[in-house]
Amino acid sequence: MVKGMNERLDSVFAALADPTRRAIVARLAHGEASVSQLAAPFPVSLPAVTKHLSVLRRAGIVKDRKLGRVRLCRLATDPLRQAERWVAEQRLFWDQRMDGLAAHLEADGRGE
Repeated sequence: MVKGMNERLDSVFAALADPTRRAIVARLAHGEASVSQLAAPFPVSLPAVTKHLSVLRRAGIVKDRKLGRVRLCRLATDPLRQAERWVAEQRLFWDQRMDGLAAHLEADGRGE
C-alpha cells in the first residue's frame, strides 16, 4: 500500500517538475481544452506537447477523450489532492519542529 502511494506521488511530482507541464496543468485548471489549444502558447512542436501530455496522463493528472478528430484534455484532481495532502503533512511536521526549537531556545535564553 505505502509503496503504491509513494510511486503515485513520485510520478505526480516528477510530472510537475517540468515548467511546461505545470503550465499545461494551470491552463487545464480553467477547464477542458484541446491538444491544439494547449500547444498554442508554447514555442515547441505539437508532438513535444503531446509527449508532455503523455507524462501527465501516466501520472494520472490529465484525462482525455476524443470528440470526432479532436482530443480534449481535462484535469483529474485526485492525484493533485494527494500531493497537496503530502505537502500539508510535511509543512505541519516542520512547523511543529520549528515551534519546538523556538520554545527550546527561548527557554534556554538564546532566542533573542
